[in-house]
Amino acid sequence: MPSEPYPLLACGPLSLQLSPGQGGSIARFDYDAGDGRKIPVFHGIAPGEGGLLDQGCFPLVPFVNRVRGGGFAFRGRAVRLAPNLPGEPSPLHGFGWTAPWDVEKHRDSETVLHFRHAPGAWPWAFHAAEHFTLDADGLTVTLACTNLSDAAMPCGLGLHPYFPCTAATVLDAEVASAWTIDARTLPVAQVAANGPYRLRERRICGAGLDNGFGGWSGRARLADPAWPFALTLTSPEARFLHVYAPAEGGFVALEPVTHANAALNEPEERWAELGLRILGPGETMRLTLRVDVSPL
Repeated sequence: MPSEPYPLLACGPLSLQLSPGQGGSIARFDYDAGDGRKIPVFHGIAPGEGGLLDQGCFPLVPFVNRVRGGGFAFRGRAVRLAPNLPGEPSPLHGFGWTAPWDVEKHRDSETVLHFRHAPGAWPWAFHAAEHFTLDADGLTVTLACTNLSDAAMPCGLGLHPYFPCTAATVLDAEVASAWTIDARTLPVAQVAANGPYRLRERRICGAGLDNGFGGWSGRARLADPAWPFALTLTSPEARFLHVYAPAEGGFVALEPVTHANAALNEPEERWAELGLRILGPGETMRLTLRVDVSPL
């Protein structure tokens, strides 16, 4: 349907600027403090500017994080995927974030984006949709993927929001385990979420994490004394949380995801445990993220 190039949603003190052509991403998510200041909820940029990793949030579909070496096997079929980010030998985050999306519907506080993936190196056709709803208290994003092929397809979903942070930013999330990583950010061992991997009341900015966490409660809280609000993230379908908090600080990514990093490289017998779904022809899976913005 015809639409403005960069759909804007607004409700109460909140505004959301989308960038469909840049991976179906959120360019900006802001809070109007009422004193002339617009405070970023997501770390973002002007729509149409910057690269994929500069956006405020982007979708992960039909897998999340990395596929070790770009190869995996599924029911007698060998799949080989090329790297999709400079400097990264393993492809990551699927195909949605590098593809242009189309606007299916746009209203003042609601937008639906979608794209279709034709079979190629990933040998299954699928349709993905993002439904954004903004209200005065927060944002709801629902990401869906439907298998359009005539054979079963592995699938996982995630969302990749970036939040600004300072030395005083505190994350509170309940997780049971973490995966240690090697020099290529691939998982090595699953350990208890203690010590450097504890996320309860954790000062998170500059923590030097790029790790997956299991046994997530599906809820996380992020707050900073400089913000006039606190943020609460909820994602009922996500049993896993990936936290990217680079040592240099400036932002933290809190990614609700349905499966563990590099799960496609594990035997199919472990996929359910690691969160991977197998979608039959015509079957759909969904992931919802709610970000509540609570004024202080």
